[in-house]
Amino acid sequence: MCALAIAASLFTPLALFATASDQSPANAKPGVESAGQTGGGGSTADDDHILRPGDLLEVKVFQEPDMDSSLRVAKDGSILFPLIERVSVGGLTPSGAATLIQRLLDKDYLVNPHVALRVIEYAERSYTVLGEVQKPGSFDMPDRASVSLLEAIGMAGGYTRMANPSNVTVKRKVKDQELIYHVNAKKMAASSGPDSTFEIEPDDVITVSESMF
Repeated sequence: MCALAIAASLFTPLALFATASDQSPANAKPGVESAGQTGGGGSTADDDHILRPGDLLEVKVFQEPDMDSSLRVAKDGSILFPLIERVSVGGLTPSGAATLIQRLLDKDYLVNPHVALRVIEYAERSYTVLGEVQKPGSFDMPDRASVSLLEAIGMAGGYTRMANPSNVTVKRKVKDQELIYHVNAKKMAASSGPDSTFEIEPDDVITVSESMF
């Protein structure tokens, strides 16, 4: 467990149609492997969505209609794809997943395959707000829309009279690690600079502390 100071907002998810060639070293995300390219294809859309359990994917292989599949990402982040069986796509972008599938097909099964992948249904996303807010509980996040920390607190009815907006924590799981962010929401609300927003991710747990005075 570790505490991190927040200096900037995170990326807003966009995305949703991708071919394998969209994922290049220049736009690869930190911590996500960029698979090698074995086929061509132009980018068809922005590709910032990170695949997660519950996403429903449509995967097509050019000139291989028998392999066209609609697949739900399992809890462990994997899908079962024809020929190559289980493929771990959780944490990848759509184009990153397409590149990985393409690479695995090219390795043992097809010659110069071309893979296209898109998300046709997003997994339900939610966050939880606890502590000194008017309506603590879990709240749904709109598909492909970002929610800031201040918006999340607002959805929970705002602060109680006992709240300490200067001491808000956000608990987040990243892979197998639990991170806790300490955020001064009072300062954030008064700022218009790079420290003025902190974007919530699915499954975050926000806790507004009680004032000691």
